[in-house]
Amino acid sequence: MTPTIRKYGLLAITALVTVAFGAAGLSKLAGVEMMVATFDAIGWGQWFRYVTGIIEVGSAVLIWVPGKQWIGAGLLVCTMICAVLFHLLVLGPSFIPALVLGILAAIILIAHKPV
Repeated sequence: MTPTIRKYGLLAITALVTVAFGAAGLSKLAGVEMMVATFDAIGWGQWFRYVTGIIEVGSAVLIWVPGKQWIGAGLLVCTMICAVLFHLLVLGPSFIPALVLGILAAIILIAHKPV
């Protein structure tokens, strides 16, 4: 793979992850009805929705900060591992979107891992 393809591919993945997690995090923080219902089903209380939303929005910003991308991507990978588990164990079988976003975040993490 040429360096140019790698560079722009990573840029496209980062942009996609930013839009996805920015939108998801903001909808959690705004109290969108579907998000409130999802976190009610989890059963841990709405505080968990707020924490998750803050992590998602904050991480979407961090993946653009030079030297901090690995932190944001790592937080998103951990968040998506939890999301996949919650879908499999509590919410139902719709874990594929969380899995895909977790894989994309892992690509960012690997590309920016500290030496």
